[in-house]
Amino acid sequence: MMIVFDNPVMHVVDYPAQDAVEVIDKRVSKGVLMRNGAAQRFRAELKALVSGEPDIEAFGDLLEEYGSLFNQPAVYH
Repeated sequence: MMIVFDNPVMHVVDYPAQDAVEVIDKRVSKGVLMRNGAAQRFRAELKALVSGEPDIEAFGDLLEEYGSLFNQPAVYH
């Protein structure tokens, strides 16, 4: 497990051994665990986004693409 990204909009944890990425949309306190192809696609899109000069709205736009997947309540411990 490795926290790869955290900002006011989203939190991203990578699970390389399971080829999975957990993404939490902090605005709605919901998340999703993506595996395999979906995880790889999200990693690539996040990498492309952070390689530029993104603003906070760009992260929100990225999450909107995956919005229908965010159905698990985020529980913070």
